Formats: sequence, C-alpha cells, structure tokens
Amino acid sequence: MSAELSAGGTRFVLLPQRAAWLPEHGTLLVADVHIGKAATFRRLGVPVPQGTTSDAVERLGGLVKATGADHLIVLGDLLHGRLGRAAATLERFARWREAHAALRVTLVRGNHDDRSGDPPPDWRVDVLDGPLRLGGLALVHDPQPVPGAYAVGGHVHPCAWIGRGHDRLRLPCFHFGAEVAVLPAFGDFTGMHALPQAEGDRVYVVAADQVRRVAPAGR
Repeated sequence: MSAELSAGGTRFVLLPQRAAWLPEHGTLLVADVHIGKAATFRRLGVPVPQGTTSDAVERLGGLVKATGADHLIVLGDLLHGRLGRAAATLERFARWREAHAALRVTLVRGNHDDRSGDPPPDWRVDVLDGPLRLGGLALVHDPQPVPGAYAVGGHVHPCAWIGRGHDRLRLPCFHFGAEVAVLPAFGDFTGMHALPQAEGDRVYVVAADQVRRVAPAGR
C-alpha cells in the first residue's frame, strides 16, 4: 500500500520498496542504493550475507515494470566504495541495465560516489553533481535547502520510532519538511538515523508492504 502527498508543486507516490514515484514526470526516485557494500565488508573479512545487489536490482526492475517509469534518478550513493567494485557485482547490474535498455538512468553524485568513482560505462548512467532541477524540485544527495526550489535528497537514511517503552520499533521513513524531503535508503544493508521533527513535518514509515503516515514524535 502506497501513500500520496504533494510537495514543491509535485505529486509524490511513496512506495513500500523505499522509492518515490513522480507520475507527472514519469520518474522514479531512489536514494542510497549502496551497491557493493556487502562485497566491501567481505573483502575486509567480515562475514556478511550475499545477494544484496541482486535483491536491489530485482526491486528496481519490479518498480520500473509496475510504474512504467521511463527515468530512474538515484539521489546519491549508487555504489558504496572501490572495494565493492567486484567483477560479479558490476556484472550483475550491467545485466540488469541491458534488460532495461530503454530506461534513462541518472545519478546525482553522493559522498560514496566520490570515493568509489563513477559507474562503469556499460551501465549507461548519466552522472552529475546536484542540484538537478525537475519542475519545482531540486534533487540532491545531501538534504539541504536549495533557494527557489523544494529539495529532495537522501544521505542520512532516515527512520522513525514507533511505539513506546520496550515496545518501540525503528522503521525506515520518508521525511517531508517545510523545505526539504529525505528519502529512506533503498539499499537493505544500511544503517538508519532518526531525524528531529519540526512543526508541520510529514513522516511516513515503511512497514513491510505498507507506507503509513505517523504522528509527530511526542504527540
């Protein structure tokens, strides 16, 4: 179950796969995919699960099919780091890209992209530094206000606490403030950070296959 809202003169459909669909622009937004993060940890000797890249590209493919998107924009950190650029990891995304050859893919560079380097040429990803203007929106990685536009970013992997006392649960969320929205991390193998909530902020948690708005913290 998705949720809808308007911000920056744009209609957002918030999807439980931790992506935002902009119907008027035919565009999918995701942030912080972190392809190769698990491979990075394994190269450092940390025994973490395999299959995170396959899961990410399969979810992306499902979203493209379900929405009919013709443009995918990644709000930073598509790749995690240079150690994660394993041949099998790069090949897995390249095969996915071939299967979605008609899809335009754009990356707004993030801090991890600066360290890992741009994607391989056969991924056919347009790469740029933000902000990327899209209607009344400014698409960025670091979620900071942009004069004259409503900023949409990622970077901090936002979450919200649900419940009280010992029955509290931390869930990824979409956080829409007065000037800036923050998308949850698309990648599974990531941490999360609870953002402060100001008066008027709209927060939507992702719980299994649902996106639900929650009341501001402390209310």
